[in-house]
Parts: sequence; C-alpha cells; structure tokens
Amino acid sequence: MDTSASSAFAHWESFYVIAGSSAAALTGLMFVVITLIADSKRPPSLKEINGFATPTLVHFSAVLLISAILSAPWPDGRMAAYALGLSAIAGIGYMIIVLRRLLQPSEYQKAVEDWIWHVVLPFLAYIVLLVAHMALRRDHDWALYAIGAVALLLLCIGIHNAWDTVTYMVVTHRKHS
Repeated sequence: MDTSASSAFAHWESFYVIAGSSAAALTGLMFVVITLIADSKRPPSLKEINGFATPTLVHFSAVLLISAILSAPWPDGRMAAYALGLSAIAGIGYMIIVLRRLLQPSEYQKAVEDWIWHVVLPFLAYIVLLVAHMALRRDHDWALYAIGAVALLLLCIGIHNAWDTVTYMVVTHRKHS
C-alpha cells in the first residue's frame, strides 16, 4: 500500500466524522441510561450488564476506533491496515468472551434474536474487518467499502442492542414495581 491509499482515506473523512461522532454520542447516552437504571428499584446484575450493556459500549467504541484510525494522518496506509487488523482481532477475542458469558445460565432466557444481534452479527462484523484489513494491505479498493459497512453494522448493532436492553429493563422493572 502506498501513499495513494492514505489519500483514498481522505475521501472517507466525512463518513468517519459522522460515524465516529455518532458512536461517541451514543456511548455517552449509554452511560446515562446505565446510571438511570442503576437508580431503579431493581438494578440489573453485573451478569446482565456484562452480557448485554458492556458489549454495546464496546461496539460503539470499535466504531469510534475505526473512525479514528482511518482519520489519522498515517505516513503509510499499511500502518492503518495493521491497526485495523489488531482491532479486528481484539473484537473477535472480545466476542468469544461475550459468547462464554451468554452461555452461562441466567434468569433471562435468550431468544434467537438475542443470539443474532448479540453474538452472530458482531462476530460477522469483526471477521469482515479482519478480511478487509488483509485486502487493504493489498490495495484492494473494495476494502474501504467493507470497513465502512462494518462501522455502520456495528453502529446499528449497538443501537439495536441498546434499545433492546433499555426496553427489557423498563418492562422488567414495571413488572417488579
């Protein structure tokens, strides 16, 4: 990858400003939501937070990290590709931790939708990011589109999962009130 790849990143600057800003704002809102839920009559257990809320924050943070990596003034595009590869490996590793947490018995009975949104789609996103990192190292233009799709997918996963968590907590708390 030569310096022309770095200039290709510049064409994506507005996209990553929007995606990164959205991820940062949504991360802040998650902190507010968790604080409000913690003050409720039946606060969530650490198991519920680690299984559902924390991964949502990680996905938002991954979008912010991807945006920062592709917006940084890299002297060589390969360095950005390697940073994305490390991010992908970290994301896959974290998803293994999430999977192990969700496989542990809990009061909450997980539905198929939970497995899709909390495990399958995030795994897919981080795997695509890993593949895109390899393609980016070989100057394949489609890699930038795949990375952009991953950022949007992780953002959508985070939004869905945050909404799912909040609505579950509201419904659960009303039942116990």
